[in-house]
Amino acid sequence: MTFPVVGMVGGGQLARMTHEAGIPLGIQFKLLSDTPQDSAAQVVSEVVVGDYRDLDTLRDFARGCDVITFDHEHVPAEHLATLEADGIVVRPGRAALAHAQDKGVMRARLDAIGAPSPRHRIVADPADAVAFAAEGVGEGGGDGFPIILKTVRGGYDGKGVWFVRSEADAHDAFKAGVAVLAEEKVDFARELAANIVRSPHGQAVAYPVVESRQVDGVCDTVIAPAPELDDELAGQAQELALRIAKELDVVGHLAVELFETRDGRILVNELAMRPHNSGHWTQDGAVTSQFANHVRAVLDLPLGDPRPRAKWTVMCNVLGGDFPDMYSAYLHCMARDPQLKIHMYGKDVKPGRKVGHVNTYGDDLDDVLERARHAADYLRGTIVE
Repeated sequence: MTFPVVGMVGGGQLARMTHEAGIPLGIQFKLLSDTPQDSAAQVVSEVVVGDYRDLDTLRDFARGCDVITFDHEHVPAEHLATLEADGIVVRPGRAALAHAQDKGVMRARLDAIGAPSPRHRIVADPADAVAFAAEGVGEGGGDGFPIILKTVRGGYDGKGVWFVRSEADAHDAFKAGVAVLAEEKVDFARELAANIVRSPHGQAVAYPVVESRQVDGVCDTVIAPAPELDDELAGQAQELALRIAKELDVVGHLAVELFETRDGRILVNELAMRPHNSGHWTQDGAVTSQFANHVRAVLDLPLGDPRPRAKWTVMCNVLGGDFPDMYSAYLHCMARDPQLKIHMYGKDVKPGRKVGHVNTYGDDLDDVLERARHAADYLRGTIVE
């Protein structure tokens, strides 16, 4: 076989869906997974079970791979440096991935390139968090609260993030012994995401900017494109994401999570250098999905068309609840909506856990939203009719 081997570190649903996108291209996949039961480990033929934090395991896994890419951002930077020194192609590379691994590094770099961000700085302790809050007091007075505290490493889906109204609220953020980033509480109208893919030779494509709706800090619904988004602001968001990717030398998929402020600006919230929940709609709603384009990018193949196939596409996450037998719900969901696309991750159902998602599409946004919401809720067992 002359087709390349893509090694993916991490066995979650992103790896599962990236592997799926590579199958029609004949791309061989090799997976480094924590357990044989992980989402991607259930479907990839060549699986190495091991700890990505162990350098010897990582180096052994990388041998025989033409390129290494990631399901998550947690591989230690010093390990990535060793792989690169060994001559292993790592995409995105260590220098780029540092900005997704450490929010402090990300904010400093975004400041340096002039990307718009919320007011922020690293704080040393709860008293310093109080001082940061006070720095934001304007003519209206007050104490500057609320603010947001984030651990610079390891947080996702609302974990490692605290909404702080007073010094007493700030103490939990410092218990993990990790540096803490303070940010102003942005008065935003909604959350957006700009998804782009960039190849090593500099080709890049931008997907339509989407609206991302969160529930308890977890992505619940994504609407593509973002409804009633000003064309100029949408263009600014895409151009910003493309500029960030170029400045940080990102290879592969980059998701730039954004706040749309009430006064019509965009601010960068987070970066993710891998396929992202806000891009799952592209599986069924775009000419080329984020997963297929990520595979193309890390192999330095020409990128595919990112344009939408339908006027509207809606993705709803399926979260675990008290109804573990989701398969029995297929009869109702598929009969009610033959156009519905269901994507399940092979995970055990646990309350609040992402176990799948659904995509719907069409010309009427209200109808597309209702169909996606109904299917996600029925699969979860929130509704039964």
